[in-house]
Amino acid sequence: MNLEATFGTRRPIVGMVHLPPLPGSPGAGDAEIGSVVEGALADARALEAGGVDGLLVENFGDAPFYPDDVPKHTVAAMTRVASAVVREVDLPVGVNVLRNDAAAALAVATAVGGAFVRVNVHTGARVTDQGIIEGRAHETLRLRERLAPGDGDDADGDANSREAGGRVAIWADVDVKHSARLGEGSLRQDVSEAVERGLADAVVVSGPATGAEVEATALRGVLDALEALDRSVPVIVGSGVSSDDVADLLADADGVIVGTALKEGGETTAPVSETRVASLVDRADEVR
Repeated sequence: MNLEATFGTRRPIVGMVHLPPLPGSPGAGDAEIGSVVEGALADARALEAGGVDGLLVENFGDAPFYPDDVPKHTVAAMTRVASAVVREVDLPVGVNVLRNDAAAALAVATAVGGAFVRVNVHTGARVTDQGIIEGRAHETLRLRERLAPGDGDDADGDANSREAGGRVAIWADVDVKHSARLGEGSLRQDVSEAVERGLADAVVVSGPATGAEVEATALRGVLDALEALDRSVPVIVGSGVSSDDVADLLADADGVIVGTALKEGGETTAPVSETRVASLVDRADEVR
């Protein structure tokens, strides 16, 4: 995947649009989809004004999560929110449907003109609080061929890859947070399977939980695995990024996804702080 063609920079900063519980979720109460859209747009505007290069919309508040097949009303709500965000900002937008509904994420991204999806378990199997989740790369790649084949990367760098004729990219986690590997294996094996057999367009490495820092050994392990494979697939840091370490991370990684550090008071569920965004972007620009 050519990150510069999609995001306008070789080392993009992707800001999280964490959604509150969607209608129908246990924590939603009497909340209406309109208020969810308003909150998402406010966060999207703050992230864009602060200088991020892309956004990732995620149903963060929907815990406890469905393992791999969310109900239709969740897909509908995600589509409405993501569509509003795409119209509001001039940035590439990605979709992640938790816990691991890659088909729903692809459907939403295709419908709204999204640039990429994040898939937490793309290949292999992981033990999670939702039970055992198995990767469905075989289904995800074939679904993309039907829904959004495109012609590869967006050569013109348009923020909306679908309108520019590109395909929806698949960002696959390896050793994903809030999970443990099922059975024997290694990080190098996980990377190899995600890239060579799962055909991921980018790999995401994260810490053990939301907001947790990525261990330097884990990031180095992913980079070494790709070097051994002689593959130039982008490596994205997917958790724990802050103003204190973003410059160091981008010295090695190809991009970062940032959520918690950009929120007011550093609270994951708080609104985005434009000031915090700008501060982190300034630090990142020191090495970009």
